[in-house]
Amino acid sequence: MKGEKLRNLSFFLSPMIIMVGLFYLIPLIFTIYISFTKMRNWNIERYLTEVVGFYNYQRLFHMFQHDPLMRTVLLTTIVFVGITLIINVFGGLLLALGTFFINESSASAIRLLWLLPRMSPIAVYSLVWYYFFHGSNIGTLNSILMKLGVLSQPVPWGQIVPWGAWSIIIFVNGLVGVSFGMIVFTSALNQIPKELVIAARVDGASAWQISRKILVPMMKWHFLYVLTWQFLSLLTTYPHLFLLVQWDLVSRDYGTTLALYVYNTAFGRGEQDQGLAAAAAVLLSIIGILGGFVTLKVLQFEKMIHEPRGDIE
Repeated sequence: MKGEKLRNLSFFLSPMIIMVGLFYLIPLIFTIYISFTKMRNWNIERYLTEVVGFYNYQRLFHMFQHDPLMRTVLLTTIVFVGITLIINVFGGLLLALGTFFINESSASAIRLLWLLPRMSPIAVYSLVWYYFFHGSNIGTLNSILMKLGVLSQPVPWGQIVPWGAWSIIIFVNGLVGVSFGMIVFTSALNQIPKELVIAARVDGASAWQISRKILVPMMKWHFLYVLTWQFLSLLTTYPHLFLLVQWDLVSRDYGTTLALYVYNTAFGRGEQDQGLAAAAAVLLSIIGILGGFVTLKVLQFEKMIHEPRGDIE
């Protein structure tokens, strides 16, 4: 019986195990190995077997201590992930709660509107905001403010450091991320028995009181999921940032997070240093694991897990 159960589990789990092994585990092991080599310019024949121990990690920490550019990258990463995470999680929660109390047709239209950034190709979506925040007369924001008499000349918003550049990358990525939280929280709200809300309405409770006392406490699991997922996603995302920096919309220094630094170091122009990039990627993974673990502990993930009520033998 036990052997049969093991065979059944292996049959159903094998596709997932193979995919995780091929696309996550093997690349992770390979990245860790490269971080201990002198690999550069993708010269595999020359550098792949040249192991240098912790040299790349020592270089990385030396740069964090003495290189102003690396300290800027680290600070930008902290600000970008921290503020965008708050916008994504609480923005999605507010949108889900806001559309919960209005009629379904209006709610669907609002949700669809907020999904447009998610459905748009990254290049198209980034191009929209490139022209909106452009630092010359062609920039939509500058044109509007100049016509209103607020500005007398165009302002290069993305080159105002640090907060001009940070505001743009946070705003652009925040709009994309809000839709994810909105979908998850909306799904959670639809699973809550309507009788609870109707009974609270009969007792005279306002929308705010219903949200605070009934709806939000029943979405702890979904809140934890969105928070953890968005944290890990923001820590490693860089496509929108890459385009905004490449197009010189935002300052190169204050528009580069650690994830974008890894990409530029491994695949960017000029000399490519895959050993250093791999070390930074490993550090980024460790930060992600520790951050996810802390999030689960703070929100008491273990208390949300219950033993199954029935026998699943």
